[in-house]
Amino acid sequence: MRTSLLMSILAATALQARADVANLGQLYDGTMRPDVEVGTLSRTDTLLPVRTIRRGATVHTLPKLNASFPPIRFESNGHRYDLYDYLAINRVAGVLVLKDGAIALEDYELGAGPETHWASFSMAKSIASTLTGAAVADGFISSLDDPVERYVAALRGGGYQGVSIRQILSMSSGVRWNETYTDPASDRRKVLDLQISGKRGAVLQYMAALPRASAPGSVWNYNTGETFVLSAVVEAATHRPLTTYLSEKIWSQAGMEQDATWWVEGGDGMTWAGSGIGATLRDYGRFGLIAADGGRVAGKLIVPANWFAEAGKSRSIGGRTLDYGYMWWIPPQTDTIHAGAFEAEGIFGQYLYVNPREHLVIVVLSARSKPEPTLQLDDDAFFAAVARALQSQK
Repeated sequence: MRTSLLMSILAATALQARADVANLGQLYDGTMRPDVEVGTLSRTDTLLPVRTIRRGATVHTLPKLNASFPPIRFESNGHRYDLYDYLAINRVAGVLVLKDGAIALEDYELGAGPETHWASFSMAKSIASTLTGAAVADGFISSLDDPVERYVAALRGGGYQGVSIRQILSMSSGVRWNETYTDPASDRRKVLDLQISGKRGAVLQYMAALPRASAPGSVWNYNTGETFVLSAVVEAATHRPLTTYLSEKIWSQAGMEQDATWWVEGGDGMTWAGSGIGATLRDYGRFGLIAADGGRVAGKLIVPANWFAEAGKSRSIGGRTLDYGYMWWIPPQTDTIHAGAFEAEGIFGQYLYVNPREHLVIVVLSARSKPEPTLQLDDDAFFAAVARALQSQK
């Protein structure tokens, strides 16, 4: 086992040393060769400025289950697959399955290893959502129904005037936004260009100038820009960067194994709450354990009671029931094994699946060919199969 771990670490180190890294335009266009993509996703701290999220002095050791990992069978697109198909077809670099807080499966591929800091992409949104809950519990934010301009004066008078923090968390601000990653003319790509420019305040200025397309709370529209608004609100309310707050509330207290990084606006500017965390597979898993335990860190509740019950449930917006909570996705509730489950998702196949009822956390870090690929196996079907296989082991 020691030899295997050492070889994984050496492989990951060699990969990072030799692999080319794409630029952000190539990344969001999905125009990377497989090796370059792996090198890029494991070194996103080189793409934009970052701040460090400091861990604490002690590590929460993850024990291993004594039982061997059971066979997995699941259906996707009318065909049957197993664990090995999932790893290969979905280009999985790392998968971690935690059952009852212990490791049921930990596997690294594509040159990744335990030390590799892999890109979160939009999984960061769910972490930012959790920090919003912490800010409410700490009294920095008085209510999710507060308008965002109460905390950020730059948002007064524009499309975000009168939009509540709750509507930002549920992406129902009513502000016009085009999220298309591969369209250079989309709002997401225009904001990406502003991120690359590094000009402090430019992204918030862009968001504040966007027009309103619908009444707040009436329409759901997936909008990474909302997370930049959320970052501005939480940083203004707490009087500290999100990176510092994340370290104080979670990273330094939960026994994380490694420091992490998060993209920021220039040297000391706003944290990019919608993306850009680089962390290890196990540390993403440790965050998942916190979510599965209702927001307890070292036995202390850091968010309001029932925060994750609210943040991780479907809600009705404009007469439609949506599989989206407070920046957490909801897996198909037609499958009863997913009852009460929620998940963080990032482009290129990053997942943090949390199923409190099953005491189950699954992390998947991938290098799929496009930001939103069409040729992949059903991740939720895989998660369901894992949950049932471990359930039957008891």
